[in-house]
Amino acid sequence: MTQHQLKKGYYTLEGINAFATAYYFNYLFFFMQARFGYGNMENLLLSATNGFVYMFSAWWGGRFAERFGYFSALWVGFSTMCAALLCGATVQALAGHWGVMVVWAAGMCFTWPALEALVSEGETARTLPRRIGVYNLTWAGGSGFAYFTGGALLEVLGDRGLFLVPAALHVVQLLLLGWLQRRRKRAVASAPVKVIGAPLESPAGHFCRARAKNFLALAWLANPFAYMAINTIIAVIPGLATRHGLSPMWAGFFCSLWFFSRMGAFAVLWLWPGWHYRFRWFIGALLLTAVSFVVILLSSALWPVMVAQVAFGAAVGLIYYSSLFYSMDVGETKGEHGGIHEAAIGAGIFAGPAVGATALALLPAQPSAGAWAVAALLLAGAAAAAIIRWHSWRHERRTS
Repeated sequence: MTQHQLKKGYYTLEGINAFATAYYFNYLFFFMQARFGYGNMENLLLSATNGFVYMFSAWWGGRFAERFGYFSALWVGFSTMCAALLCGATVQALAGHWGVMVVWAAGMCFTWPALEALVSEGETARTLPRRIGVYNLTWAGGSGFAYFTGGALLEVLGDRGLFLVPAALHVVQLLLLGWLQRRRKRAVASAPVKVIGAPLESPAGHFCRARAKNFLALAWLANPFAYMAINTIIAVIPGLATRHGLSPMWAGFFCSLWFFSRMGAFAVLWLWPGWHYRFRWFIGALLLTAVSFVVILLSSALWPVMVAQVAFGAAVGLIYYSSLFYSMDVGETKGEHGGIHEAAIGAGIFAGPAVGATALALLPAQPSAGAWAVAALLLAGAAAAAIIRWHSWRHERRTS
C-alpha cells in the first residue's frame, strides 16, 4: 500500500473524528441547558474547563505520539473517548456529566496531534501545503456538517443520541485504525521509502529559518485568541438561540454558517499560497475576528449575524491555517509540534469562556459584559502580534 493510499485512510479517520467530536461537544451545551437549566455563565464555565484540560493534555498527547508512535496515540484516544461517551449515556448526575466531558477531552488530545503528524510525515515543502489543505478541508467539513445536522439529530434521537452516535463512530474508527496499521506495516516492510518519504525542505523554500520561526511564534500566539472567540460563541449559542426564538434544530442550521465559511476559507488558502508568511493578511484576520465576534453576540437582528458569521469564519480560518501550516512547515518533530498547536487551541478554549464567565459574574446586570471583555482580549492579541512583528522586522533590517 502506497503512502498516498494510506493517507486517504488517515483523512477518513480525521473526518469521522471531526464529526463525532463536534457533535458531542457543541451540542453538550444544549443538553446542559435543557437537562440542568444552564445559562450562558454556566456553559462558559463548562467550556473553560474543557479548555483547561485540553491545554495540558494536548501538549502531553503530542509528546506521547512522538515517543510511542502515532498509531499508539490514536488507539488510546479513540478508546478513551468511546468509553467516556458510553458512560455518559447512562449518567444522570450533573457531576457525572462534567466528569465524562473531562475524560473525553483528555482522550481527544491524543488524536489530533497524531492525525496532523500522519498526514504531514514524509512531505516536502512543495507537497506539504496540499496535504495541510486537504486536512483542513476534511475536519472543517466534518465539523460544519455535525453542527448543521446536530440539532435535528438531537431532537430526533433524544439525549442518549448525543453520546451513542459519537461512541459508535469511535468504534468504526478503531476498526479502521487496526486495518490501516496492518497495511502500514506491510508497506514499510516492502517499500519503506514510499511510506517514510523525504525530509522537509527549508520553510517555504526561500524564507530563512529565523523568519519562519517568527511567523510560527505569531501563529501560536494568535490561534488561542481565535479559539477564545470560537468557544465563547459556541458556549452561548443556546442562549443566543433562545433570544432569537430558534429551536436546537434551527440553531444548528443558522449558526453553522460560520463553520462553512471557515471551510471555504480553507479551500481558498489551500489553492492560493500568496498568504504564506504575509503579515498583512495575518493581522487583518485578527482584527476581523474581534469585530465579527461582537456583532454575532450582540446584534438584535438575524441578518447582521449572518454577515458577521461569514466574516468570522474567514478570519478564524486564516488564523488556524497559519498555526497548523507553520507548525508542520518549520519542524521535524511533527507530533510534538502538533501537540503545541493543539495546546495553544486549548489555551484559547479556556481563556475566552473563563473571561466571559468572570465578566458575567462580576457584572450580572450587564448581559453583554462577557462579549466586550473577550473582544478586548482579542484586540490585545492583535496589538501584541503587531508589536512582535515590528520588532522582528527591525531585526531583519539590521541583519540584512
